[in-house]
Amino acid sequence: MTSQAIGIDVGGTGIKGALVDLATGELISERFKVDTPRHGTPGLIVAAVARIMDQLQLDKVDAPIGMTFPAVVKNGRTLSAANVSPEWIGLEAERMFELALGRELRFLNDADAAGLAEARYGAAQGVPGLVVMTTLGTGIGTALLYDGVLIPNSELGHLEIRGKDAEQRASNAARERERLSWEKWAKRLQEYYRTLERLLSPDLFVVGGGVSKEAESFLPLLQLSTPIVPGELRNNSGIVGAAALAGDIVRAPGS
Repeated sequence: MTSQAIGIDVGGTGIKGALVDLATGELISERFKVDTPRHGTPGLIVAAVARIMDQLQLDKVDAPIGMTFPAVVKNGRTLSAANVSPEWIGLEAERMFELALGRELRFLNDADAAGLAEARYGAAQGVPGLVVMTTLGTGIGTALLYDGVLIPNSELGHLEIRGKDAEQRASNAARERERLSWEKWAKRLQEYYRTLERLLSPDLFVVGGGVSKEAESFLPLLQLSTPIVPGELRNNSGIVGAAALAGDIVRAPGS
């Protein structure tokens, strides 16, 4: 059994890491952060992650490591690349980080990590049935959880609505780019979440991403059959979800 794990959250603009208490989901070290290198090539991101590891003084911490990444992740391989170099597409990323850092780790999509964290410790904790986590940021990330079990790589931000990827119209980046009022943005979100309701009949929507701090400005404007709430772990959700996955692997029988 392990009571703590390290979570590393690689994003398009920043890379964050901390030690996490797996019983509570709380950070039990300082949260370290570096900027994601411009162009986001594999070599530059590996070097940036190594700096986070150095700051965490891993030689003094015997804990498993989990890492998130803005891509579809299957069997440790990155099959897409969002806001990082296309060199990541098809790369055996998990193995590459393990070789570079000299440590085993577990690798997963960033929205999936956020959903796992909210199901384990946050707004979706103990919720039965289907929970849809959406992260509203540069794009729209999604995670599906059924009775708390993650169904990975849903990528529902790419649903086609009005002839475009949903995230092109309804992400927080679209709101900022087009200088939309909360009311006008909420109309686009309404269409997006209604589409998810029609396709999935979920039991709960959880909204993450930095804009969730202002949830009271737009969530009350939505008229949905499904309850919709802001995430509770905010900017730590990726770190916490990655650590939770790493801890689960270590505690699994035969590991």
